[in-house]
Amino acid sequence: MNDIIKNLRNKDIKSISKFISSVENQENGYLDLLSEIYPYTGKSYRIGITGPPGSGKSSITNQLIEEFIKNKYSIAIIAIDPSSPFNGGAILGDRIRFSNTFKNSDIFFRSMSTRGSQGGLSKSSTL
Repeated sequence: MNDIIKNLRNKDIKSISKFISSVENQENGYLDLLSEIYPYTGKSYRIGITGPPGSGKSSITNQLIEEFIKNKYSIAIIAIDPSSPFNGGAILGDRIRFSNTFKNSDIFFRSMSTRGSQGGLSKSSTL
């Protein structure tokens, strides 16, 4: 457990990805993992941006990213997309719209599908 927390705090991309997948898939012990990292969340904030296609979600997200980076914040973007009817994964993958942000090591981007959850959010994103 200590290695996981150490890797997360060091912004290890593979560890962050595995951790999110563990929570998203509700693997055994995922609630314990969440409890263990809670003390390290500090002064983090969660901002939700939603709206119909073409309403400017990506544009405002880009503006927020620029401001947060100017202020030296670390950012994790969880883009929640509708589920693919074929494999249950995210189908839109907003990553393409944020291609310039991948050069910055203080930004983590992950697509997550709704997996059939109503209201446009994955249940896992609210944990």
